[in-house]
Amino acid sequence: MKLFLVLLSFALAECASCLAAFPGAEGFGAEAAGARTGTVYVVTNKNDTGAGSLRDALSAKGRTVVFAVGGREISVPKKPVIQIKDRIVVPAHTTILGQTAPGGGITVYGNGWSFSNSNNTIIRYLRIRMGKSGSSGKDAIGIADGNTMIFDHLSVSWGRDETFSINGSGANITIQNSIIGQGLETHSCGGLIQTSGGVSLFRNLYIDNQTRNPKVKGGGGGGYIAGGDSEGQSYVNIMGNYFISGPNTSITAFSRSNANFHGYVSGNYYDSDKNGILDGSAIAATSSNYGEMVIMDTQYTYPAPTKLLTPPQAVDLAIKSVGASLVRDSIDTRLISELQSYGTTGELITDETASPMSGPGTIDPGTVALDTDGDGIPDSVEVKMGTDPNVADSMNIGASGYTNIEMWANSLVPSSY
Repeated sequence: MKLFLVLLSFALAECASCLAAFPGAEGFGAEAAGARTGTVYVVTNKNDTGAGSLRDALSAKGRTVVFAVGGREISVPKKPVIQIKDRIVVPAHTTILGQTAPGGGITVYGNGWSFSNSNNTIIRYLRIRMGKSGSSGKDAIGIADGNTMIFDHLSVSWGRDETFSINGSGANITIQNSIIGQGLETHSCGGLIQTSGGVSLFRNLYIDNQTRNPKVKGGGGGGYIAGGDSEGQSYVNIMGNYFISGPNTSITAFSRSNANFHGYVSGNYYDSDKNGILDGSAIAATSSNYGEMVIMDTQYTYPAPTKLLTPPQAVDLAIKSVGASLVRDSIDTRLISELQSYGTTGELITDETASPMSGPGTIDPGTVALDTDGDGIPDSVEVKMGTDPNVADSMNIGASGYTNIEMWANSLVPSSY
């Protein structure tokens, strides 16, 4: 099953006047402040534990995490990624800026992450790849509770249960510009979105998941599952999506909807013929493709994208820039090539170490820049910014409202789509 989901949002927002988490942050989680008033932690090695490790960086709340290591360490040639044994639990008030890593960036492989109660958190440009060695019955990323989080340009794959799920009292959460793919069989699920809080899913690629792309509330099926057997009420905008069947797809774009699911639907396309050409057509609001969903006449007043893309524009954006796309690794490159096959190529996998994926691959380590004061910003950048490379001032807040290290990190990637 391949699915590109541009927009899904529901419930209520909290603040309409706060500073955006970063330029281009949108939706219910757009105003997460992360560790803006906290401290900086520079990850300097690829160890699972100990000083300088990612896990150590996430051992206390209120930290902005940046990276002075990337790809494969020259001294450890067989260690191309940060390989973790136990799940990573992210504390509240955290900012993780994966785009600051040199070379090909950061892949975390071997188990999943919990963002339960990781209130007020920002995470960007990271690859989280769980895999068969991860904890049985767990998600690659799971949120059971918590509020005000934004996940931007992530590549999340190989979940043992779901790949990216939000449950419980999770509220004011955005997942945007990300890839959620290849949940491992036998479950092979994109994600369960089952919460009473506000969630925005903007410009994401769900690909190579057998089902739950995503699932909102209960049920089973192939594509976008609208309610299913859930007795809970859902109120959702579903707009500008392109649903593309893959080689193993045997079910329509929408399935198992019921009268508890209320949806405003607009501008959604479906390409089901698997002929290698992007030639889908609009799904009419009265179409039986929406099943028993209660079709609403008026759009819910939830936080919306600055620009709502058409479905063909959404596919084009997915090809160009979703996922940890500052530098795409071999996994994402393959998934994007599958998308571009428009129904002729795709994989449901049980073992990420076997062909065709053959594990998480290797990444260009790049070169770690000189950082005299150890505040996470390279000396050459500090000179250009007008800050002092001999004084740890990366967490000073400028006139923009962002810290110096946020301003540098924001400058490394596009501010919008």
